Amino acid sequence: MSNLGNAKTNGFDTDMGFKGNEYSLLLLLFYIPNAIFDLPLNLLTKRFSGRIVLSSLCVGWGAMSILQVACKNFAGMLAVRLILGAFEAGFFAGVIFMLTLFYTRGELGLRIALFFGSAVVAAAFSGLLAYGVFQIEHTVLKGWQYLFLIEGSMTVLTGLFGFYWIPESPATGRWFTPAEKAAALARSLRDSSREVDTKFSWTEAFESWRDWKMILFTIISLTYPIVQRLGYSTIKTNLWTVAPNCVGFVVLVTIAWSSDHFRERTYHLVLALSIGMVGLIILATIDVLRNPGVAYFACFLLASGAYVPSCLVHSWHNNNNLSENSRAATTGIFVGLSNLAGVLSAGTFRVEYAPKYIPTLVATACASGTCIVVTLVLGTWMKRENARRDREQGVQVEAGDVDTGLLGEGQNSPDWRYFT
Repeated sequence: MSNLGNAKTNGFDTDMGFKGNEYSLLLLLFYIPNAIFDLPLNLLTKRFSGRIVLSSLCVGWGAMSILQVACKNFAGMLAVRLILGAFEAGFFAGVIFMLTLFYTRGELGLRIALFFGSAVVAAAFSGLLAYGVFQIEHTVLKGWQYLFLIEGSMTVLTGLFGFYWIPESPATGRWFTPAEKAAALARSLRDSSREVDTKFSWTEAFESWRDWKMILFTIISLTYPIVQRLGYSTIKTNLWTVAPNCVGFVVLVTIAWSSDHFRERTYHLVLALSIGMVGLIILATIDVLRNPGVAYFACFLLASGAYVPSCLVHSWHNNNNLSENSRAATTGIFVGLSNLAGVLSAGTFRVEYAPKYIPTLVATACASGTCIVVTLVLGTWMKRENARRDREQGVQVEAGDVDTGLLGEGQNSPDWRYFT
């Protein structure tokens, strides 16, 4: 979405003849196919492998990005953006699912953070790219058209390379020696899955949806992204995107590393959400036009707190799911819900709310507060349940102390401990 914000600074909306809230509508409707197709595409990733599905999606949305160059009005751009949103759906969820196949539960948070953080840094430096491209003048194409063309072409090339480079699984990765494949299998059964390289199963995919904790994870997945989207929308002017997003990347990696190191998700999530909340409060209580420096500082806080939940929430629910099929389905639905929350976030950014966007800030603050409360409720319950099982067995066992390959019944196994 960052390229659309950058394009707007080069007169994209004026050249397209947008009226009223058409630009906001373009942002909002993008998230609908982006949310709807997450689950089915992630199930396809489990069925046909990330090499096939993720590479195909990458080529598809790169091609749609290029096609934006030919759009002349709102209707044409909307049609292309809807198709682009469908292609882009499932990529983040698919990458998360693939990472669960290769990394242990105590490594997953940082790995997702590095992947997601690369997108944050790319969004930051896309501002620099946009600034450079927008210096091109007196040519047939507008600066924003060059931006779509360049970024789309790079995406297509990356997707084509993915067909060759992405391994399907640790057992079939062409880059791995037999010894490395055996080590990957042992690692997965030690601290990741109860079975490895299982065949696709509809029954297993949805077995965890009957768990009451799905409701709390659903609320968390719907509320945390609103803060993240606000971060992107607030810091969208070319050169000004770089510093906040780079600081956000550093904070993201630091908190994710700490979360993995201490094998703790709850309080790390609450910390990140609280940092973002402080930024929201500052923006809501100052005159942003008279205090641009303070407002910019608040953007740093938003960027520092907004990106962490995307990584730790999906690490958390996957850490407590030992079935590959179930992880594919739950990751797909939770990422889809987070994209659906983008509709709510984009819908509050209306031109009549400028420049303070008070309704937007209020809605975002409510979402952030809700996410903090539900996270604390779920995390506290898990910690207490672990303590209860310790007392009953007369031991002190952590989540990583028992081989996951021995936990055939998952959370119903007596030796199970939640990764909290």
